[in-house]
Amino acid sequence: MDFEQYKGKVIAKSEVVIERSPVENFARVLKLDDEIFFNPEEARLKGFSNIVVPLTYPFVMDFWGKFVELQPAFTPEISLGSILGPLIAKGGLILHGEQEFIYHKVLTVGDHLRGESIVKDIYQKPTRDKTMTFVVTQTAWVDLSGNPCVDVISNVIHVGS
Repeated sequence: MDFEQYKGKVIAKSEVVIERSPVENFARVLKLDDEIFFNPEEARLKGFSNIVVPLTYPFVMDFWGKFVELQPAFTPEISLGSILGPLIAKGGLILHGEQEFIYHKVLTVGDHLRGESIVKDIYQKPTRDKTMTFVVTQTAWVDLSGNPCVDVISNVIHVGS
Protein backbone atom coordinates (compact mmCIF):
# COMPACT_ATOMS: atom_id res chain seq x y z
CA MET A 1 0.00 0.00 0.00
CA ASP A 2 1.42 3.39 -1.00
CA PHE A 3 1.07 5.51 2.13
CA GLU A 4 2.97 8.52 0.77
CA GLN A 5 -0.14 9.61 -1.18
CA TYR A 6 -2.00 10.26 2.11
CA LYS A 7 0.56 12.44 3.86
CA GLY A 8 -0.49 16.07 4.15
CA LYS A 9 -4.07 15.39 3.04
CA VAL A 10 -6.86 17.21 4.89
CA ILE A 11 -9.22 14.75 6.57
CA ALA A 12 -11.47 17.13 8.54
CA LYS A 13 -12.38 20.75 9.19
CA SER A 14 -14.57 21.86 12.03
CA GLU A 15 -15.59 24.80 14.15
CA VAL A 16 -16.34 24.63 17.88
CA VAL A 17 -17.45 26.87 20.69
CA ILE A 18 -16.09 25.78 24.06
CA GLU A 19 -19.02 25.50 26.46
CA ARG A 20 -19.03 25.65 30.26
CA SER A 21 -20.99 22.51 31.12
CA PRO A 22 -18.87 20.05 29.10
CA VAL A 23 -15.67 21.67 30.42
CA GLU A 24 -16.86 21.40 34.02
CA ASN A 25 -17.94 17.77 33.53
CA PHE A 26 -14.60 16.94 31.93
CA ALA A 27 -12.75 18.56 34.84
CA ARG A 28 -14.86 16.55 37.32
CA VAL A 29 -14.06 13.28 35.53
CA LEU A 30 -10.38 14.17 35.78
CA LYS A 31 -10.90 14.87 39.51
CA LEU A 32 -9.55 18.40 39.14
CA ASP A 33 -10.34 20.51 42.18
CA ASP A 34 -8.94 23.95 41.33
CA GLU A 35 -11.80 26.44 41.07
CA ILE A 36 -10.37 27.86 37.80
CA PHE A 37 -12.07 24.88 36.11
CA PHE A 38 -15.51 25.65 37.62
CA ASN A 39 -15.82 29.26 38.73
CA PRO A 40 -15.40 32.19 36.30
CA GLU A 41 -14.75 34.69 39.10
CA GLU A 42 -11.99 32.52 40.57
CA ALA A 43 -10.47 32.08 37.09
CA ARG A 44 -10.48 35.86 36.57
CA LEU A 45 -8.88 36.42 39.98
CA LYS A 46 -6.03 34.17 38.81
CA GLY A 47 -5.57 36.10 35.56
CA PHE A 48 -7.71 34.13 33.09
CA SER A 49 -10.53 35.55 30.99
CA ASN A 50 -12.95 32.75 31.94
CA ILE A 51 -13.12 29.18 33.20
CA VAL A 52 -9.96 27.35 32.10
CA VAL A 53 -10.13 24.31 29.84
CA PRO A 54 -8.30 21.20 31.17
CA LEU A 55 -5.17 20.41 29.17
CA THR A 56 -6.49 17.22 27.54
CA TYR A 57 -9.90 18.69 26.63
CA PRO A 58 -9.00 19.30 22.95
CA PHE A 59 -9.19 15.50 22.53
CA VAL A 60 -13.00 15.81 22.83
CA MET A 61 -13.66 19.28 21.39
CA ASP A 62 -15.05 17.85 18.16
CA PHE A 63 -17.76 16.09 20.17
CA TRP A 64 -18.92 19.02 22.37
CA GLY A 65 -19.63 22.46 21.01
CA LYS A 66 -19.62 21.49 17.35
CA PHE A 67 -22.84 23.10 16.21
CA VAL A 68 -24.07 22.10 12.76
CA GLU A 69 -24.69 25.70 11.63
CA LEU A 70 -21.05 26.61 12.31
CA GLN A 71 -19.50 23.84 10.26
CA PRO A 72 -17.65 24.81 7.09
CA ALA A 73 -18.69 23.40 3.77
CA PHE A 74 -15.97 20.83 3.26
CA THR A 75 -15.32 17.63 1.37
CA PRO A 76 -12.34 15.74 2.80
CA GLU A 77 -9.52 14.75 0.49
CA ILE A 78 -9.27 11.41 2.27
CA SER A 79 -10.73 9.80 5.39
CA LEU A 80 -9.22 7.69 8.13
CA GLY A 81 -11.70 5.00 7.11
CA SER A 82 -10.33 4.87 3.59
CA ILE A 83 -6.81 4.50 4.97
CA LEU A 84 -7.59 1.99 7.72
CA GLY A 85 -10.42 0.15 5.94
CA PRO A 86 -8.25 -2.05 3.72
CA LEU A 87 -6.07 -2.93 6.71
CA ILE A 88 -9.04 -3.70 8.96
CA ALA A 89 -10.58 -5.87 6.23
CA LYS A 90 -7.64 -8.22 6.68
CA GLY A 91 -8.26 -8.45 10.44
CA GLY A 92 -6.18 -7.28 13.35
CA LEU A 93 -6.60 -4.65 16.02
CA ILE A 94 -7.01 -0.89 16.06
CA LEU A 95 -5.38 0.87 18.99
CA HIS A 96 -5.19 4.47 20.14
CA GLY A 97 -1.50 5.24 20.41
CA GLU A 98 -0.12 8.41 21.86
CA GLN A 99 -1.77 11.82 22.12
CA GLU A 100 0.10 15.12 22.20
CA PHE A 101 -1.13 18.66 22.84
CA ILE A 102 0.99 21.67 21.86
CA TYR A 103 -0.46 24.82 23.37
CA HIS A 104 -0.01 28.31 21.95
CA LYS A 105 -2.43 29.89 24.45
CA VAL A 106 -4.64 28.89 27.37
CA LEU A 107 -8.11 27.83 26.23
CA THR A 108 -11.11 29.13 28.17
CA VAL A 109 -14.87 28.72 28.10
CA GLY A 110 -16.36 30.81 25.29
CA ASP A 111 -13.43 30.43 22.91
CA HIS A 112 -14.59 29.96 19.32
CA LEU A 113 -12.10 27.86 17.37
CA ARG A 114 -11.57 26.46 13.88
CA GLY A 115 -9.73 23.21 13.36
CA GLU A 116 -8.15 21.51 10.37
CA SER A 117 -6.94 17.91 10.58
CA ILE A 118 -4.34 16.43 8.28
CA VAL A 119 -2.58 13.11 7.93
CA LYS A 120 0.81 14.04 9.31
CA ASP A 121 2.51 10.69 8.78
CA ILE A 122 1.91 7.02 8.03
CA TYR A 123 4.51 4.36 8.55
CA GLN A 124 4.85 0.67 9.29
CA LYS A 125 6.98 -1.29 11.71
CA PRO A 126 7.33 -5.05 11.49
CA THR A 127 7.19 -7.04 14.70
CA ARG A 128 8.12 -10.68 15.15
CA ASP A 129 4.93 -11.95 13.52
CA LYS A 130 2.80 -8.89 12.66
CA THR A 131 3.03 -5.52 10.99
CA MET A 132 2.03 -2.38 12.83
CA THR A 133 0.74 0.54 10.77
CA PHE A 134 0.84 3.96 12.45
CA VAL A 135 -1.43 6.74 11.20
CA VAL A 136 -0.51 10.09 12.73
CA THR A 137 -2.97 12.97 12.43
CA GLN A 138 -2.57 16.59 13.44
CA THR A 139 -5.35 19.03 14.13
CA ALA A 140 -4.39 22.70 14.22
CA TRP A 141 -6.91 24.75 16.22
CA VAL A 142 -6.93 28.52 15.64
CA ASP A 143 -9.14 31.35 16.86
CA LEU A 144 -11.41 33.26 14.48
CA SER A 145 -8.55 35.66 13.67
CA GLY A 146 -6.35 32.72 12.64
CA ASN A 147 -4.09 32.86 15.70
CA PRO A 148 -2.81 29.41 16.74
CA CYS A 149 -4.36 28.03 19.94
CA VAL A 150 -3.49 24.34 20.22
CA ASP A 151 -2.24 21.54 18.00
CA VAL A 152 -3.45 18.01 18.71
CA ILE A 153 -1.35 15.13 17.40
CA SER A 154 -2.93 11.67 17.53
CA ASN A 155 -1.67 8.24 16.63
CA VAL A 156 -3.92 5.37 15.55
CA ILE A 157 -2.25 1.98 15.23
CA HIS A 158 -3.38 -1.02 13.22
CA VAL A 159 -1.81 -4.27 14.34
CA GLY A 160 -2.13 -6.75 11.48
CA SER A 161 -3.40 -10.25 12.11
